[in-house]
Amino acid sequence: MPNHSPRRAGAGDQLATPADVAAYLRVPVKTLYQWKYRNTGPSVHKVGRHLRYRWHEVDAWLDAQTSYDLTA
Repeated sequence: MPNHSPRRAGAGDQLATPADVAAYLRVPVKTLYQWKYRNTGPSVHKVGRHLRYRWHEVDAWLDAQTSYDLTA
C-alpha cells in the first residue's frame, strides 16, 4: 500500500493543518478537535482563526503515547 502521508522530507519546520495531522495519524479531524478540547492531543497553535500543528510536536506527542513496556 503506498504511503499517502502528507509529510515531506524537510517538513519539520512547516506548519500542518488539522487535515494533514489527521491523515498522518489516521484519525478523523473531529478527533483532533476533541483532543484539543480535552487537552490530551498534540500541541496546537492558533494562527489567526486557524489551527496549526508543528510536525516535531506531533511526533513528540506520538512518541510519548507509545511508551509502554513490552517486557512484562
